[in-house]
Amino acid sequence: MAVKVFESVGKFDLALAVAGGVVNSALYNVDAGHRAVIFDRFHGVQDIVVGEGTHFLILWVQKPIIFDYHSRPCNVPVITGSKDLQNVNITLRIPFQPVTSQFPHIFTSTGEDYDEHVLLSIMTKILKLVVVRFDAGELITQRELVSKQMSNDLMERTATFGLILDGVSLTYLTFGKEFTALMIFNIVFLLPPPQKSL
Repeated sequence: MAVKVFESVGKFDLALAVAGGVVNSALYNVDAGHRAVIFDRFHGVQDIVVGEGTHFLILWVQKPIIFDYHSRPCNVPVITGSKDLQNVNITLRIPFQPVTSQFPHIFTSTGEDYDEHVLLSIMTKILKLVVVRFDAGELITQRELVSKQMSNDLMERTATFGLILDGVSLTYLTFGKEFTALMIFNIVFLLPPPQKSL
């Protein structure tokens, strides 16, 4: 009698373990600062964005794609030409974050690594288009205007991809050797000497 009881308890434990494993594999977590998009094998990417917490999914049919929506920086170094054909080595620093409601669109249009696909190509293109509008001297003296123009153009373009920029700043700006040597020559030899005060 005791053997039969142990056998039935063993079968019950095994069935409970299997059921627990199935239920556990049908759960997924979305951590703080993240959102999920559900890919359904029959219907594609669902339009619903899933918030933080523990959620159910249909095994072998649905798969969660987890996105981080924290603001993070992207540094873009570019070598391009100015209006007066000077070589310009410029680096742009752009903190960005995705619009959480746009995650289904972002995933279907560019994928999980959207920041590498979209941001780098857009930033490089816009940066070159803005720099070519200014000559080398203007890039130095009107740096704030250049930065503002880049920011406006980038914000307009990245909005179509569901990204928000938190500001744009020029962190590095240098010119080719010839132009730099000419600037130093002008500073050393062409500036008038300081006047003595009486």
